[in-house]
Amino acid sequence: MEKFPLKGSREAAAEGNSYITAYQTVMKKSNGHTTGGSGGGDGDSSYHDHPLAPHSKLTTSLTAPGTDDEDMIDITPRSSPGDVIGGGGVSVGGNRETATESDTDFHTGNQRSLHHHQHHHLHHQHQHVPTHSAFGDPMDGALSFYGSSDVQDDIPGIGQYEDFHTIDWQRDIARDRMRHRYIVKKRQDSVWDLIKGSIDAGSGWLCVLLVGIAAGCVAGMVDIGASWMSDLKHGICPPAFWFNREQCCYPAKQSVFDEGNCSTWKTWPEIFGLSRNGTGPYIISYITYVFWALLFASLSASLVRMFAPYACGSGIPEIKTILSGFIIRGYLGKWTLLIKSVGLMLSVSAGLTLGKEGPMVHIASCIGNIFSHLFPKYGRNEAKKREILSAAAAAGVSVAFGAPIGGVLFSLEEVSYYFPLKTLWRSFFCALIAAFVLRSLTPFGNEHSVLFFVEYNKPWIFFELIPFVFLGIMGGVIGTFFIKANLWWCRYRKFSKLGQYPVMEVLVVTLITGIICYPNPFTRMNMNELIFLLVSKCSPGDLTNPLCDYKRMNVTSGASSIEVTEPGPGVYRSIFLLLLTFILKLALTIFTFGMKVPAGLFIPSLLLGAIMGRIVGIGVEQLAYSYPNIWLFTGECADSNLITPGLYAVVGAAAVLGGVTRMTVSLVVIMFELTGGVRYIVPLMAAAMASKWVGDALGRQGIYDAHIALNGYPFLDSKEEFAHTTLAADVMQPKRNETLNVITQDSMTVDDVENLLKETEHNGYPVVVSRENQYLVGFVLRRDLNLAIGNGKRLIEGINSSSIVLFTSTTPIQNLGPPPLKLKKILDMAPITVTDQTPMETVVDMFRKLGLRQTLVTHNGRLLGVITKKDVLRHVKQMDNEDPNTVLFN
Repeated sequence: MEKFPLKGSREAAAEGNSYITAYQTVMKKSNGHTTGGSGGGDGDSSYHDHPLAPHSKLTTSLTAPGTDDEDMIDITPRSSPGDVIGGGGVSVGGNRETATESDTDFHTGNQRSLHHHQHHHLHHQHQHVPTHSAFGDPMDGALSFYGSSDVQDDIPGIGQYEDFHTIDWQRDIARDRMRHRYIVKKRQDSVWDLIKGSIDAGSGWLCVLLVGIAAGCVAGMVDIGASWMSDLKHGICPPAFWFNREQCCYPAKQSVFDEGNCSTWKTWPEIFGLSRNGTGPYIISYITYVFWALLFASLSASLVRMFAPYACGSGIPEIKTILSGFIIRGYLGKWTLLIKSVGLMLSVSAGLTLGKEGPMVHIASCIGNIFSHLFPKYGRNEAKKREILSAAAAAGVSVAFGAPIGGVLFSLEEVSYYFPLKTLWRSFFCALIAAFVLRSLTPFGNEHSVLFFVEYNKPWIFFELIPFVFLGIMGGVIGTFFIKANLWWCRYRKFSKLGQYPVMEVLVVTLITGIICYPNPFTRMNMNELIFLLVSKCSPGDLTNPLCDYKRMNVTSGASSIEVTEPGPGVYRSIFLLLLTFILKLALTIFTFGMKVPAGLFIPSLLLGAIMGRIVGIGVEQLAYSYPNIWLFTGECADSNLITPGLYAVVGAAAVLGGVTRMTVSLVVIMFELTGGVRYIVPLMAAAMASKWVGDALGRQGIYDAHIALNGYPFLDSKEEFAHTTLAADVMQPKRNETLNVITQDSMTVDDVENLLKETEHNGYPVVVSRENQYLVGFVLRRDLNLAIGNGKRLIEGINSSSIVLFTSTTPIQNLGPPPLKLKKILDMAPITVTDQTPMETVVDMFRKLGLRQTLVTHNGRLLGVITKKDVLRHVKQMDNEDPNTVLFN
């Protein structure tokens, strides 16, 4: 054990790493006077003050002290169910995790409060502790993974983190490698071990299979429920009240726009004994429409407020943050899943300007989190769990739009932080299964599994790239305007009294939405139906769609006869109503997104773009009709009218959605999967790129990144570049003229250490040789110090406030006085270090790519300071002339 003195502290995680030789060299030389460590990544131990840092204690077991390493105190928690036993190794000797930030509700052992402020008390038993000896049974002579034995597999909470902490990517990945090596080695022992190894190898595929099936079922229920309740505002089907209007009137093949003469569907005036048309029935319909909207919205907001505060909004900003390694307990829990699903049906049915597609990503991620607990390989390892969550996010988009490939690309491009190749395959499989299950349920009511299937039979012509790019430019402008306006309103809501009355805000917005939307038939109808209307092509004899009110005539040109169309009064009236709809929907979306109900942004954005695109398409169509022989069309429109206004609606929808979210590749794939228009990829690509360029020129962040910044989540975007020329010395804490709080390796008493713990709130402390000779020895956690000192006083005879605290292997000669308290086993002797002259560009890269939580700054081996993840985030904001104090979870 002299070579691996960190019993309870390290998991031989360096195995399989290119730095293993260096790591073992450091460990062999570790006599308490190491002058600095470097190694592979670990976590961010918040060295300086953090208002969210918990300082809870664990009950642990100790062995009696002796004079050698084998008899040193083992502060590793043991045996009691519910204690966290595993910690995980460090890839190359990284720093142990300390409390600063973290991620989701990944604990299934407890029923806990949904409000995050209570989690520090509810989960003090589940803190992440250092890992254990790299060696297994001495008789076995082989490396083993702590937590891989049958006994310890039954102990819940291995690898868990505190609320609002960042996970330690390198340690968790190293833990999984060690677990995998242990299983591979055990396969040779017996047939049963071989079977267990095979089950473990396939557990990831089985998990994503279950997630895909569950996501498809939940999405089908949400789609069917939202459709039925949306139609409930207009009437009911007396022969079978559980049918929506389309199912009730299916034999009549009626349009969704015109209620027609469907005798089986009864409007509310007819239920009350009145006729379908007239002033009185109109007023009754108006009142019942607003009444049902208020009822649904109040139920949705009340459920969210009472049972699952995390179920509001779209959830994608938080999912991005969680997948980057942050823990928000309860955000992916069972209650959040239930309330988000029910609340989503209610809020969509209320007629609010929101969609259900974004929240489906959150719902699918909740399902992924819950199912991951069936497989300890993922349930007990946060880094591995994020592979399942990435696949679940892909399934969420797959079932939201019926676009499985787009879902995989959305997960890769927009939400995932760590996306290895096997996660790509599993995401593909998960999205495939989810789409298949949803297709079996046919919630869209057609033979296609996509939301807005279109069938255009006319090709696009080269000239049309000009209006397509124009739509992209307008999409970027509209998207940027929406982001800035919505952020302004959300910031006002957050810092004013309005934020104290979330249910009242929802009811007021719903009332205004219902009153102003009912008179306009376009705003009254379901947004999905309106988008389908806008992207549909006009066929001869289509009298139910007012956008298709064309006068068609045959004109003889030479020997051939061609059909030309001239817009009728219905088209001009529809254009006016669509312009009014555009203004109303844009304003309402600004005030609706961010309210305390489940609310997505995809469908409102698609609707705004589709309105803009349809109007532009009608304009281009009339230009081609009026001047078919001008050079712009190069004679292509001379023989037939090739302009399809519905295609412009599709391109416009992609442009505005791209301007809002800044997606590119996944956006194009989602759009052609959404509509089935594969031959129109080039127009979609042109619009998406123009939208992103204009949007990035006018404002750097998409809507999700902007909300991450607004909420103060510690999200370090791996896609951005750090372009400044600062050094590590400029960012480290404390500054050069301030005092650095350290612990010496052999000259501080228990009383000195306790006073340091009382006077400071740091969650970890560097250990140095001495005050005068501050060469780095290692890093120790506040939690571990509290554990070791408390248990040492209680269980070891003679330990008191005057006992010397030792972080070395040697024991000084004792003449008089109490015995020393040896704590070398809780010391991380290979923390990640950089020099004070390291460029911050390199430091930021280390934090992004290694998933660090902190790094120590040295000069010639002498300790100078600490840089944590939040220091990096504050520095980035400061360099970008933004307020650095916003980098706190609030």
